[in-house]
Amino acid sequence: MKGLLRKIFMEVRWPVLILSIGLALIMALLTELLPKVLGDIDKVFAKLPFVKPLITALLGMDPGEAFTAQMTQAFLWVHPTVLSLIWAHELMYSSRMPAGEIDRGSVDFLLGLPVTRWKLYLSETIGWILSGLFILCVGFSGHWLASAALQPEMRPGAYATFGIITNLMAVYVAVGALAFLVSCNSDRRGRAVGIMFAILLMSFLLNFLAQFWEPAKTVSFLSVMEYYRPAAVIQSGHFPMTDVGILLGAASVFWIAGGVIFQRRSICTV
Repeated sequence: MKGLLRKIFMEVRWPVLILSIGLALIMALLTELLPKVLGDIDKVFAKLPFVKPLITALLGMDPGEAFTAQMTQAFLWVHPTVLSLIWAHELMYSSRMPAGEIDRGSVDFLLGLPVTRWKLYLSETIGWILSGLFILCVGFSGHWLASAALQPEMRPGAYATFGIITNLMAVYVAVGALAFLVSCNSDRRGRAVGIMFAILLMSFLLNFLAQFWEPAKTVSFLSVMEYYRPAAVIQSGHFPMTDVGILLGAASVFWIAGGVIFQRRSICTV
């Protein structure tokens, strides 16, 4: 397995490093700018009413009178740029195997190695989890360094921040596990990435429509954003145990299903 992990490291080290640095810079910039941009959010809502549903959809709650200085930092964790960078890594990584290997014509060599498919699948999973942790930690370091310049009352507590990061990591695991399942059912890397992109886009759209359309609200549980609400964590100060549990439970089902399919399906160069 060490050889497989070394192979994975050599293949993904530079994209992971670039994404990590990019996430750190984006989070540092947003940490610095969001309190200034959102400081007069009530005036923005008055002039541009359509902005409020967008922010409500991202935060998962009405940002009315409860929109305190600390709540401006909640927007950092759901900013589309932050989520896009994290999910870009997942789509890139999870589509490598087996869809990417089939697409490149190298899957026959990979499956010819003296390792079982489950060991190969587990090695890819370890690389996926470790690379995700690295990206999130580097990204958080950018936020942490920039937040040192903020007033203490503008910084969420350490416990709330821990809850948000854990919840974000659970989102990462759930999305990545589903991406592995899609990849294990695909013969083309582009197709796997396209399907996952459509799923994430629909998740955002469903979360937005659920704010004012009742039919969408009844099926909003299908959106991954339904279980990721940093603003609610900051406001309540409670660890999002239920949301994390649901995301990890769904991730377990997706990951096991992907592994079973990868183990049993016929795979060859096409």
